[in-house]
Amino acid sequence: MAKFVTIGYGDQEGYNRTDAAVRDRAHAHDTHLRAVGTAMGIAGLPVQVRNHDGAGTTVENGSFMSAALPVAGFAIIEAATPEEAIRLASRTPCAVAHGVVEVWPLRD
Repeated sequence: MAKFVTIGYGDQEGYNRTDAAVRDRAHAHDTHLRAVGTAMGIAGLPVQVRNHDGAGTTVENGSFMSAALPVAGFAIIEAATPEEAIRLASRTPCAVAHGVVEVWPLRD
């Protein structure tokens, strides 16, 4: 099985305007993913870490990337194919609640 990192983006407004039954199914899907071993969590506040040329570490509060929606959470899922990973990600809260989920394959 291959591993994929998913990054979910979404905001409270999109979540609130999604039908509660759709949200409930998405949360049940997340519960299932966790039960089968998916590492998953809600995003906290990020920091940027640099150590250019190994000359010393600097840390800066805030994210490096920017997006139209805030980062809501992360997961590491296992799937046989990219298509399966996409199918799994498509049923998560960010995907169904007017957000977006990126699926990144992890390579050895």
